[in-house]
Amino acid sequence: MKEEELKVTVRKEDNYAVISTEGYINNLGGEKIAKECYQLMDEGVKNFILNLAQSRVINSIGISILIEIIEKVLEVKGNIFFCAPTPTIAKTFRIMGLTQYAKVFATEEEAIKAITG
Repeated sequence: MKEEELKVTVRKEDNYAVISTEGYINNLGGEKIAKECYQLMDEGVKNFILNLAQSRVINSIGISILIEIIEKVLEVKGNIFFCAPTPTIAKTFRIMGLTQYAKVFATEEEAIKAITG
């Protein structure tokens, strides 16, 4: 069975960027997300929303890459928020401790409000 390739779309706003994923977040998918984040960080973006509404599964390597992204965002005193994860992904993030450093919101609008106030 061929694995589903992750699609990543980016929307850059004044104070933040929304990275939306569609598909399986494995090592290749995680690297795609990291590439987009790091490019945006080079452009001065410090606040990120990772919209996971269209991603149903993430593996351990994908999570480890997300942890690396969180560390880099925290190094520049930025924020990263996850939104619309499946209950399984949200539970995995809690168990792995990601929610200590990155808040999880039910919707993208709630995450945007957390950044823009």
